Amino acid sequence: MASLYEKLGGKPAIETAVDKFYVKVLADDTVNHFFTETDMDKQREHQTKFLSYALGGPNQYSGTSMEKAHEGMNIKPEHFNAIAGHLNETLEELEVSEEDRDQVMEKIGALAPHIMHK
Repeated sequence: MASLYEKLGGKPAIETAVDKFYVKVLADDTVNHFFTETDMDKQREHQTKFLSYALGGPNQYSGTSMEKAHEGMNIKPEHFNAIAGHLNETLEELEVSEEDRDQVMEKIGALAPHIMHK
């Protein structure tokens, strides 16, 4: 059975999704302040590797843990939900099936305790 990574189209598709995702995130005043001091090229590359790994692709993710990466940010549920919503909307725009989107969102949702209130 193909991994979500393969079903979505591999690295090129993940890169496209990440680019579209960050356009939404950076336009959202609810969450864009988290990225004011962020090198977005580096962030996009990091996110592409992380999402690829999270969706069953090659494990090139060697970044810090979720807890460490979000330490001191005090991300609240409304922030997490806004980011997750932008990801879901991006996947929908890229015509990812509802079943596959649900799987992605389930994986992302499982990260909430490692990201929020850190």
